[in-house]
Amino acid sequence: MQLKKMPRRKRLSAGRAPLILFLCQMISALDVPLDPKLLEDLVQPPTITQQSPKDYIIDPRENIVIQCEAKGKPPPSFSWTRNGTHFDIDKDPLVTMKPGSGTLTINIMSEGKAETYEGVYQCTARNERGAAISNNIVVRPSRSPLWTKEKLEPIILRNGQSLILPCRPPLGLPPPIIFWMDNSFQRLPQSERVSQGLNGDLYFSNVLPEDTREDYICYARFNHTQTIQQKQPISVKVISAKSNRERPPTFLTPEGNASHKEELRGNVLSLECIAEGLPTPIIYWIKEDGTLPINRTFYRNFKKTLQIIQVSEADSGNYQCIAKNPLGAIHHTISVTVKAAPYWIMAPQNLVLSPGEDGRLTCGANGSPKPRISWLLNGVPVEIAPDDPSRKIDGDTIIFSNVQERSSAVYQCNASNEYGYLLANAFVNVLAEPPRILTSANTLYQVIADRPALLDCAFFGSPLPTIEWFKGAKGSALREDIYVLHENGTLEIPVAQKDSTGTYTCVARNKLGMAKNEVHLEIKDATRIIKQPEYAVMQRGGTVSFECKVKHDHTLIPTITWLKDNGELPNDGRFTVDKDHLVVADVRDDDGGTYTCVANTTLDNVSASAVLSVVAPTPTPAPIYDVPNPPFDLELTDQLDKSVQLSWTPGSDNNSPITKFIIEYEDAMHEAGLWHLQTEVSGMQTTAQLKLSPYVNYSFRVMAVNSLGRSLPSEASEQYLTKAAEPDTNPTAVEGLGSEPDNLVITWKPLNGFESNGPGLQYKVSWRQKDGDDEWTSVVVANVSKYIVSGTPTFVPYLIKVQALNDVGFAPEPAVVMGHSGEDLPMVAPGNVHVNVVNSTLAEVHWDPVPLKSIRGHLQGYRIYYWKAQSSSKRNRRHLEKKILTFQGSKTHGMLPGLEPFSHYTLNVRVVNGKGEGPASPDRVFNTPEGVPSAPSSLKIVNPTLDSLTLEWDPPSRPNGILTEYTLKYQPINSTHELGPLVDLKIPANKTRWTLKNLNFSTRYKFYFYAQTAAGSGSQITEEAVTAVDEAMASRQVDIATQGWFIGLMCAVALLILILLIVCFIRRNKGGKYPVKEKEDAHADPEIQPMKEDDGTFGEYSDAEDHKPLKKGSRTPSDRTVKKEDSDDSLVDYGEGVNGQFNEDGSFIGQYSGKKEKEPAEGNESSEAPSPVNAMNSFV
Repeated sequence: MQLKKMPRRKRLSAGRAPLILFLCQMISALDVPLDPKLLEDLVQPPTITQQSPKDYIIDPRENIVIQCEAKGKPPPSFSWTRNGTHFDIDKDPLVTMKPGSGTLTINIMSEGKAETYEGVYQCTARNERGAAISNNIVVRPSRSPLWTKEKLEPIILRNGQSLILPCRPPLGLPPPIIFWMDNSFQRLPQSERVSQGLNGDLYFSNVLPEDTREDYICYARFNHTQTIQQKQPISVKVISAKSNRERPPTFLTPEGNASHKEELRGNVLSLECIAEGLPTPIIYWIKEDGTLPINRTFYRNFKKTLQIIQVSEADSGNYQCIAKNPLGAIHHTISVTVKAAPYWIMAPQNLVLSPGEDGRLTCGANGSPKPRISWLLNGVPVEIAPDDPSRKIDGDTIIFSNVQERSSAVYQCNASNEYGYLLANAFVNVLAEPPRILTSANTLYQVIADRPALLDCAFFGSPLPTIEWFKGAKGSALREDIYVLHENGTLEIPVAQKDSTGTYTCVARNKLGMAKNEVHLEIKDATRIIKQPEYAVMQRGGTVSFECKVKHDHTLIPTITWLKDNGELPNDGRFTVDKDHLVVADVRDDDGGTYTCVANTTLDNVSASAVLSVVAPTPTPAPIYDVPNPPFDLELTDQLDKSVQLSWTPGSDNNSPITKFIIEYEDAMHEAGLWHLQTEVSGMQTTAQLKLSPYVNYSFRVMAVNSLGRSLPSEASEQYLTKAAEPDTNPTAVEGLGSEPDNLVITWKPLNGFESNGPGLQYKVSWRQKDGDDEWTSVVVANVSKYIVSGTPTFVPYLIKVQALNDVGFAPEPAVVMGHSGEDLPMVAPGNVHVNVVNSTLAEVHWDPVPLKSIRGHLQGYRIYYWKAQSSSKRNRRHLEKKILTFQGSKTHGMLPGLEPFSHYTLNVRVVNGKGEGPASPDRVFNTPEGVPSAPSSLKIVNPTLDSLTLEWDPPSRPNGILTEYTLKYQPINSTHELGPLVDLKIPANKTRWTLKNLNFSTRYKFYFYAQTAAGSGSQITEEAVTAVDEAMASRQVDIATQGWFIGLMCAVALLILILLIVCFIRRNKGGKYPVKEKEDAHADPEIQPMKEDDGTFGEYSDAEDHKPLKKGSRTPSDRTVKKEDSDDSLVDYGEGVNGQFNEDGSFIGQYSGKKEKEPAEGNESSEAPSPVNAMNSFV
C-alpha cells in the first residue's frame, strides 16, 4: 500500500486556524521566511513592519523623520493623515517620502519650524489585497525652557532646624532630570540627613554649621536637547546655637497621616517619605496585610524612597512608612491603586485561507478599566465597511466561514481605555494555489547505517496538500510499520539499512493540482576503531606507544586526531604521531593523563581513550608528588617611601623542586579584595625588594610553583601604607571638540585611584587660541572628565593641556594637544555653478570652491540637490522628489547619472561641514535631449474581415521626446510557418488606430510596431492575427467530395492501382528480378487541428521563441492584446535581471528590462497565398 499522510481531523475543525505550509509548515503567514521564488507570484496584503513611537518627541534643531515601513505583494503604496485629515505631501516642498517606503522626512533645518508640524500623524499602506494602518503618532518638539528670573533672599536659621530648598524646575518636554551642585559643578553630598526629593527639592532633616554656603544651585538637564538650565544660587547661613533641643520626627513630605498614589501597570511605583527631627530619623517601610515583593522591591535615597518595578494590580494596597528616632516615631499610610492601560492577552494573528475554508481572528486584551474592543477593515470602521457574508463579528472575535478571494483584507483591532490604546493589524489572505515542492530536486542524502534517515519534502499549497512517498522508478510501496511521515512532509527511516539506498519520490496533491520531487539516499558503513589504545604504566624517562586502528566506509576519508586530557597534545618534539600510533619519548611526570584517539569523517566520529600513569624508576617508598605547600611567616622590613623588603619561609616542595615564587599585592584603600601581580623571583630566593607606589595601603602574599603546579596563597602580610606624593602621570586621551558653535568641550581619561598618588585628586585644565597671543586660561576641577569652555569663536584651533594634581602637588608638565571650537553651518554657497549635458541621461556639474574661512568647520564635501521640475513634452509642473548626490572632499565637479531624456531639471550646490549644509547656490536649470521611446503600451487587432484588419494601440508610456511617427511592418505566414514579404508602412504620430485593406482572406499575418522620435526608433511590439474565412468557398470545396463524377474518378484510379499490383506479383513469382528503390516521403503531413466549435476561431500555436520572425509564429491571448510587461522569459535573459533584490519577507523587488525585439527578416520566403481549404488546415 502507499503511505499517505492526511491532515488530522482535529486540525480541520470549523473554528481552526488555517493550515498552509510555508517551508516549516507554520500555521500563520506572519514573518515566515518564504522561498523567494514562491513570493514572485504570491499576493499578500500589506503588513506594517516599522513605525515611529506613539509619543514621538523630536529635536527641533534636526529634520523630522516619521517612520512607516510595510511589506506586501504587490508592494504597497503609502498615504498619510495629519490631525485626522489627508496630508498632501506634494503641496509641501519641505516634506519628502522615501522611495518604496512611507517614511516622511520634513526638512526643517533649511527653513521652517518644528512647531508648524506638531500634530497627530497616521500612515496607511495599501495594495489590491487591503490596507494596513500605523498607530496614531503624536509628533511634539522637545522644549527646554529657562527658569523664570527671581530674587532669592538668603536663608538664615539656627543649628538643628529643618529646611527645604525649593527647586521648582520649568516644565519641559520631556521632563528634566534634577540635581543639585555648587559653583564648581560638584554634586552636593547627600545622606540620611540631607537628600533630594522626587519633586527636585532639597530636604534637610536638621541643619549643621557646615551646611552654610552661598551656592546651592538646582540644575535641570533636558536630555533630549542635551541642554542644562540652572536656578539662581540659594544662600544658606546656619547660626550655631548653644543648645540643640532634640525633637521627635515629623514628615516634611507627604503631608498628613494618609495620602493616595495611582500608578499604571508595568511602570515603576515610587513612594516617598522624608522626615525631619533631631537626631535624624530613620525610615522603615511595610505593606499592610501583605509583604513587599521580593526581587522587585528597591530602596533609594537612603530608604526614603520605596520603588517597586514592573508593578501589577496585585501590588495595590496600603503602604506604610515609619520615621523613628530615639524621641519617638510617626507613620504615614499611602493607599496605592494600580490601573492598567490595555495590554495583549492574545493579539490577532494573520490568516491564510483557501477558498471555502473557515477561520477566526481573536483580539484578546485586558486593562483596568476593561478596554473597549473595536474593529476596522482596511482602516475604516467595520460598521460602515462593505458587507461580507463570510464575516461575523462576535465581540473581540471575527468568525469567517466559506471565505472567497474577495474576503481578503486587513483588519485592525483597537483596544482602548482612558489610559491608552493598542492597535494591531492582521490580514486575511485567501489564496488558491496548487501544490509546490520547495525542496531542491535530486538532493543527495548520505546516512550512516543503522541510524535514522530524514528525507525532506518542504511543500506549499492552498488548500493544504496531502503528501505521498514512493521508492524507486516503479513506485515500490512504503509500509507504515517501517517508515514515518512527519506533518512537514519529511520521510523518516528510523533505522536505515544498506537496502534503503535508492531514489525516493515525494508527491504533493490538492484539488488544484499535483507536484512531485525526487531525492536520493546513500547508506554508508559506520566508522569503527578495531584496535583501541590500552592503559599503560611507564617509568620517568621511558618511551610509551598507543595504537589506534580504524575501519571505515571506502567512500569516506577519515582524519585521526590525538588528544591529551581532552585538549591538544603538548607542542613538544617528544610526541610523534604516525598512521596508527602515538609515541611519547622521554616520559615525564606531567605526561601522565588520559590520551584519546578521535576518528572523524564527514558523517560520523568515534573515539577511544587510555590512561598513562608515570611512575618513578625506584618507587621504594613511593614519594608523594604534589604542588608545594604555601609559604608562611611573611615579614616586611626596610620600610621606605617607595620600597619595602618582603621575606618568607618556603613550605614543603612535595618532592618536586620549587622553580619560582609569585608575589601579589592588594590595595585595601582603592581596590579591596583584588590581588595583582607584583613580581616573580627565583625558587632559590626567600626575600624580595619590592618597588611601591605612593598612597597605597599594601598587603602581600606569596605562592610557590613547581613542575606540578602552583601552591595555595600564603596568609596575607601586615598592611603597609605608603606616603602620599604628587601624581606621576597626567590624564590621557585629551581632546578638544566643540558641541556648539560658541564652545569648546575638553575631555580626558581620568586617573584611577592607584594613579592618584594621594588624596584630593584634581585636574588643571588650560587652553588658549593657537594663532593668538593670549595667555593660557586655566581652571581646576575634580571628579569630572569634561570641561566646557563657553563664548569661543566659531571653529578656531586651540592648544589644550590637562594636568593632574593632588594635595601634595602637581604632576609633570603635560603634553599640549590641539583641538577646535565648535563648528557652525557654512556661510557661503558655491559660485559659478554651470552644467554640461553629456547625453540624454548624464550631465556634468562644475562649481567654484567656497573660501575656507566661510566653511566654519571641517570640509566634508559638496552636495548637489537636483530634481525634475517640468516635463518638456507635457509642459505641466508637479512636485517631484529631490535627489541628492554628495561628493567628498574638495572636488569641484561631479556627474549626475540616471537622468530622464527630454526633461527639464533644476539643481543647486551646497557645501557641507561637520555641522551640516551651507546655503544653496542659485538654482541652475538644464534640459536633457530627446531619446528613443519605449515600446507602445499595447497593440491589439479588432474587427477582422475577409481582406482587412484594424489595429489599435496605446502610445509609449515613456515617449522620451516628441513622437514623429509610427512604423508598422507586417508579413504573411503560410501553412508551413514560413514568412512572406515584409511590408513597411509609416503612420502619423497622432494616430492610435489604423485599418489595413486588400489583405488575403483566411491568412495569418505577423505585425511589428514601434514609435520614433528625432533620436531614433524605439522598442517594438509584435502581434499576430488572421483575416476572416470565406465560408462560401470553403463550403463549395468541401461539397466536391460528394459529387458523383468525383467518386467515379477515384474508383477508377483505385482499380488501376490494384491491377498493377497483381501484374507485379505474378511477374515476381515467375522468377524475374525487378530491383526496386523504395523511397519515403521526407516531409510528414502537417498536423491538422480543426476549428473550435465553440467560438469558430483557430487553435492556438505555442512557440518557445515568440516575437521572433522565424518559420514558426506564436499565437496571441484570447483578448488579442499584448502588453510589454508580459514575459515568460527567465530573468537572466534581461540586462538587469541579475541585479534583482529581495526585501525582508523574501519578495522580489528588482526591475528588469525586456529583451529588444529582433528586426523582422526580409528574406525570400514564399509569399504564395494558400487555397481556402489548405488555409483552414495549415494553422497548427
